[in-house]
Amino acid sequence: MVKTVVVLGAAYGGLAVAHRLLKYTRQTEPDLRVILVSKTTHFYWNMGSVRAIVPGIVKDDQIFQPIEPGFASYPKESFEFVLGTATGLDVARKSALVSTASGPRSLPYDYLVLATGARAASPDMPWKSSTSHEETLRLLHATAEKVKTANHIVVAGAGPTGVEVAAEIRFEFKDKEVHLLAAEDEILAGDSIAKPVENEIARLGVQVRKHARVANSRPLPDGKTEVKLMSGEVIRTDLYLPTMGLVPNTEYLDARMLNERKYVNVDEYMRVKGVENVWACGDIISFPRAGFMLTDKQAAGVAKNIELTIKGKDQAVVKGMPVDVYVCATGRSRGAGRIGWVKAPSLMIWAVKSRNLGLPMAVPYANGGQW
Repeated sequence: MVKTVVVLGAAYGGLAVAHRLLKYTRQTEPDLRVILVSKTTHFYWNMGSVRAIVPGIVKDDQIFQPIEPGFASYPKESFEFVLGTATGLDVARKSALVSTASGPRSLPYDYLVLATGARAASPDMPWKSSTSHEETLRLLHATAEKVKTANHIVVAGAGPTGVEVAAEIRFEFKDKEVHLLAAEDEILAGDSIAKPVENEIARLGVQVRKHARVANSRPLPDGKTEVKLMSGEVIRTDLYLPTMGLVPNTEYLDARMLNERKYVNVDEYMRVKGVENVWACGDIISFPRAGFMLTDKQAAGVAKNIELTIKGKDQAVVKGMPVDVYVCATGRSRGAGRIGWVKAPSLMIWAVKSRNLGLPMAVPYANGGQW
């Protein structure tokens, strides 16, 4: 009997689950069928977005890869790609509701994976996939063009994205004035790498402003942007790049599946609490911190637990990284980070991240070669 797994979302987590099921679980479960639902035709290696907004550095085909061709090596009867957006979930009937260009669809499932991720709080920023590949590409190109022409740039939000955006711009453009606004008294939420990273970006010429929380912003008639801080201070800038905040893509889910912040509640097996045969991974879940490596661990665990469920075996606890790894690129030649509590040398951070932000992995992620 055919067992159908519907995977909602085709970013880091969704792709990893789908490929693992088709490459490995299908070997012992030949009747397995995977339906992958994505709002966009292309996989977006969004970790590279911080560099792609610098004109002429990253090519489109380095940061975007078509999704459907990456599954061509699997039997046609084992895989279906659906271009659409999840709109609802009928748990009683075990069906995922999806909006497509040709109309609504109801996708029956035996097992379901929620991997719809999160979006940038500022919808005109390219840090996450937008509503379609074309729109994400437009936002990326538009932002790069604005960076090219701006002389004064304000980057709001001193988390990893904000820090890397500010560093990438100053690394390439020594003549541009770049201000990084940190809401608290430390960047990177006061992590132990905050001071080394701050030293690195200060060396590049990034001007860090602390206790500078943004109240609001508005475009001005002359094309500039007015940024008002909670302190009452007003900054006029050529380009305002907000990087703070993520919004989980969970509007299609019942509120009982979510916590107070609208993230999906999961247990130690990555199962959605209170629902049978539904798992979740990546930015969508309620764990306090997400990340590329952690999402891959979660995806591997989800694929394994689906296989165990099919075989009638007990679930396995999904473990995270053996040690907490935190790295931050500070331009194309240096970086700072730690492995556990041990400081990592800049050369190591360059090798693992700053050199190319993982962009060469976009192809094997899309076609399954990564696993």
